[in-house]
Amino acid sequence: MSFTRSRRARALAAGALSAAMLSTGTAGAVAATGTPAPKPSMTRTGMPSMKPSPKPTAMGSITVSANRKSVKVGNTVAFTGRVKGIKAGSTLVLQHLHNGKWTTLRTTAAVNKNGTYTIKRTFTNKGTEQVRVAAKSGTFHSSPVTVQVS
Repeated sequence: MSFTRSRRARALAAGALSAAMLSTGTAGAVAATGTPAPKPSMTRTGMPSMKPSPKPTAMGSITVSANRKSVKVGNTVAFTGRVKGIKAGSTLVLQHLHNGKWTTLRTTAAVNKNGTYTIKRTFTNKGTEQVRVAAKSGTFHSSPVTVQVS
């Protein structure tokens, strides 16, 4: 009988130690990241519970590729790709990196029923253009593509 009591006592002590280590680990993680831990709230039963996380946002993506990586001034480049999470008929815009900021160009296209698009752009200035395709709503954008204009 005393043998099972000592086992229970050890199990209780191990559980208490584990709980203490977990709470200390959470506090240490909060101190390390500087992000406060969520605070429990009271429910109707009076038991503490964590608030549910906000509804996850829809996932989407845009891919892009250029038919030419190097063009002469006045020539046209076709940017094609696929979208996921964006409805057919939605407007896509072409953006370029200008003075460290992405600015929207007056070049647009609509998403086709099969989730593809084509945007054509004629470049009029020499230099390196870094461009990307973005949803007009601003929720998604592609990775940048570089085009050398000479």
